[in-house]
Amino acid sequence: MVIHTTADVQTKNIGKNTSIWQYCVILEGATIGDNCNINYNVFIENDVKIGNNVTIKPGSQLWDGIIIEDNVFIGPNATFTNDIVPRPRDFSEGWKSNPDRWRNTIIKHGASIGANATVLAGVTIGDFALIGAGSVVTKDIPPYSLWYGNPAVHCGYVTKDGVILDKSLRSKDGREYILDNSEIKIK
Repeated sequence: MVIHTTADVQTKNIGKNTSIWQYCVILEGATIGDNCNINYNVFIENDVKIGNNVTIKPGSQLWDGIIIEDNVFIGPNATFTNDIVPRPRDFSEGWKSNPDRWRNTIIKHGASIGANATVLAGVTIGDFALIGAGSVVTKDIPPYSLWYGNPAVHCGYVTKDGVILDKSLRSKDGREYILDNSEIKIK
């Protein structure tokens, strides 16, 4: 494990061979798996679970209730939310959080989220799905699907190996694929 001297890492729940770079803040309750790469200037709150082999690029913030499964890529400055009705808090009676409005967000195995994408609270992004840079994800994303835009719309499919397919499951070179039991295979 490598933790840069400028990082404020309060959790002890960090797996083997994980690297945490400059100016990261990781709170005490967070869990991070093996072989992760947490890049410069990332914030990870307490109730965050990160699987193995995850890359989180600079400038991303992960709030309570975010669950990231294995082999996920989070692009630079990806934004997550966890409160469906964000309001300023009334501090007159001390700190009062309102977890009734919080929703878990789940990023499933092998998914990738592009730079500057925004993922709203309560969304699940399916296995190996790909979210384009700058997209705003407002609803659940099925496995192996390609979404982009604001709001993000379904624009095609993607294989485990990252081959982009159109909506008829064809690659740019004309190969045909099939969607079989939520997995994409060559026809």
